[in-house]
Amino acid sequence: MVNRRLSNGMRWMRFWRYLQNNYQMYLLLLPGVVFIFIFCYVPMYGIQIAFKDFSFRKGIIGSSWVGMEHFIRFVTSSNFWPLLRNTLGISVYSLVAGFPMPILLAFMLNELRSEKFKKCVQMITYIPHFISAIAICSMMMLFMDRTNGVFNHIIAAFGGERVAFLAEPQYFKTIYVLSGVWQGTGWGSIIYLAALSSVDPQMIEASIIDGANRFQKILYIDLPTILPTIITLLILNVGSLVSVGYEKILLLQNSLNMETSDIIGTYVYRLGIKDAQYSYTTAIGVFSSVVNVVLLVICNGFARRVSETSLW
Repeated sequence: MVNRRLSNGMRWMRFWRYLQNNYQMYLLLLPGVVFIFIFCYVPMYGIQIAFKDFSFRKGIIGSSWVGMEHFIRFVTSSNFWPLLRNTLGISVYSLVAGFPMPILLAFMLNELRSEKFKKCVQMITYIPHFISAIAICSMMMLFMDRTNGVFNHIIAAFGGERVAFLAEPQYFKTIYVLSGVWQGTGWGSIIYLAALSSVDPQMIEASIIDGANRFQKILYIDLPTILPTIITLLILNVGSLVSVGYEKILLLQNSLNMETSDIIGTYVYRLGIKDAQYSYTTAIGVFSSVVNVVLLVICNGFARRVSETSLW
């Protein structure tokens, strides 16, 4: 017992000494921890309204408990499957079309020998990330206008018939996904370029001496180096498949394309913000979070089985 107390005392002394030597690092970390605590953990107190019939007059604690009623109402509603289909359709489409693009761009930028040209390409591809969703959607509406849009001018120049893109439900997902790819590819390539900077130059020199071409160098040296980063980001992307951002969709949405553009996020916005159905929409949010967690666990388990990289 005495030895155990002495051992615990020594651990606390070492920890306190380490804290004294590295307090600047923890001071820099403190604002981020406080921010996450205030805006991520404190609001979790309100999740309980998903299981209550929330009333402003009674408050969260005073509102009557209804259990799983709101969850059952959502799952059994006629909107459930169309909303889930549209949400997963857009998410999977975005993942398949958008996830490989930053990797390919990073490989191409990494192979450039001219630093000036490389920086110029980086700047051009990064800029769309800083354009607001409102500006992006306004640009899409202008470019795809049936009368004056540049895309329809090109179609008409080749003898085709003008198309009202945003009025046709079958085009909505492609418009949303491709505009997102254009906006996010350059910014997404930054983390892969950072990972590629850790490639051992001696390995590259050895591959050149052995006669490897650029494709072989990318396939056997660059790709294995950034594979852990790719797997980690892929797991995180799969873990947010049901959480499609509603801002851009809401701006591009209209009554004609509602068939394919209405997702869980826009449905929650309409019922939660406009109709003040706070308990019901909170339950939908909790449902989406639970599905995301399940997908994250499954994807992480699969990654752990087939590779050495996983989140835990």
